[in-house]
Amino acid sequence: MTELREENFLREAVEVAAVARVAQIRTDAQLARLSRNLKLQGLLVEDGDFQGFFEADLEFHELILGFTGFPKVALVVGQMSFQLRRARMLILPEAGRPAETLDEHGAIMRAIEARDAEAARAAMSRHLRQLIHRIEPLELHHPEYFRPS
Repeated sequence: MTELREENFLREAVEVAAVARVAQIRTDAQLARLSRNLKLQGLLVEDGDFQGFFEADLEFHELILGFTGFPKVALVVGQMSFQLRRARMLILPEAGRPAETLDEHGAIMRAIEARDAEAARAAMSRHLRQLIHRIEPLELHHPEYFRPS
């Protein structure tokens, strides 16, 4: 859990800054790519395709990071988020979580579309903080998942 909290802290610091920048500098073409990704996420939620949704979720975040114009940003987040990816796979099948994630992504998207950097920051921060709140109960029910390596 210590490692997850640290990775989530770092991820939030980078992604909140990234989404605010993207809200300010985004292009219509970038907005269209995010919109297509969000539509795909919706279809995958309807189909109950957790793996496909997980991949589209990753792409949504990678698109935002890439749109900052700073190539190292996505690389750094990828390197520091290994344990978080594993934890996200644990909670994704929770009833209703994919749809909630989709709603959270929609709020991020609307803020980017409106070029509202503050709303984008707030929406991303709310979204990313969900992971730790959801993973803590898993630690109690499945301590074997959280043994030190």
